[in-house]
Amino acid sequence: MYRKIIVAIALGGIEKGEQILRKAASLLDAGGEIVALNVIEDVPTYVAIELPPNMVEDAMRDSRDKLNALIATTGIAATVEIRNGPPAKAIISTAESHRADLIIVASHVPDFSNYFIGATADRVVRHAKCSVLVDRQKI
Repeated sequence: MYRKIIVAIALGGIEKGEQILRKAASLLDAGGEIVALNVIEDVPTYVAIELPPNMVEDAMRDSRDKLNALIATTGIAATVEIRNGPPAKAIISTAESHRADLIIVASHVPDFSNYFIGATADRVVRHAKCSVLVDRQKI
């Protein structure tokens, strides 16, 4: 069905990441590619002053290690990519740079705050130039 799938995985919900990675594998064309993506959010400058200077690099290395472990656990062939910046923007940018035809994101059950702030999944759905599959958390 799809030749290039970006799977956005938040490390705080790694079990959800395994679920959407398996979903991606089931939707992938023979010879297709899955990119497992994690985005490290930028730290505001006023906070960064108080943090170790290599914190972002350490977080990126930790993310890469955890995604590689997840891929090894599932046995699903995927490329790991780590980006930093605003999550929705980084997910969309990754999809565009890879010419992906599907983005898969996990989403929590929306609450009142989502109507004012907007969840990452909401932003990705609104602005992506390819199809987006939002995998909802079951209650």
